[in-house]
Amino acid sequence: MPTELPYAADAEVSLAYDELEVLRLQYQKELAQSHVTIQTKFNYAWGLVKSPLREHQVEGVRLLQEIYRAEPTRRRECLYYLGLGHYKMGNYEEARRFNSLLLEKEPTNLQAQSLGDLIDERVKREGYIGMALVGGAAAIGTVLLASLIRRATRK
Repeated sequence: MPTELPYAADAEVSLAYDELEVLRLQYQKELAQSHVTIQTKFNYAWGLVKSPLREHQVEGVRLLQEIYRAEPTRRRECLYYLGLGHYKMGNYEEARRFNSLLLEKEPTNLQAQSLGDLIDERVKREGYIGMALVGGAAAIGTVLLASLIRRATRK
């Protein structure tokens, strides 16, 4: 049994500008005709979620949530990319929630397992950064307090 999970490559690989533009133009064309197919909407949302730009990610997640609510047969497809979108935006609890829903339905989904590991690693790393910031602030506060006490005792 392999121990390495396939990497959730979508977390770091973006579409080229031209590729995203093709998806955007198709979506806008269908929108102008007042009939956007679910597949076109999903493809565009997928491209937006993969973007490094936060505003694209937010729009991609919004579109995926619309599909998730409106199309019960497409929910499973949306879960991974909703988790990925929230992960890329730094909404780790939401990312974990959507990824957990997918893993409940597909416990052997290696891509979702890999995304879960990425989420856990990022939460842990940000926790360490937060602890370091608090520790640094406490150290600075202690130094300032010590110097104030020293000044007060000299007078």
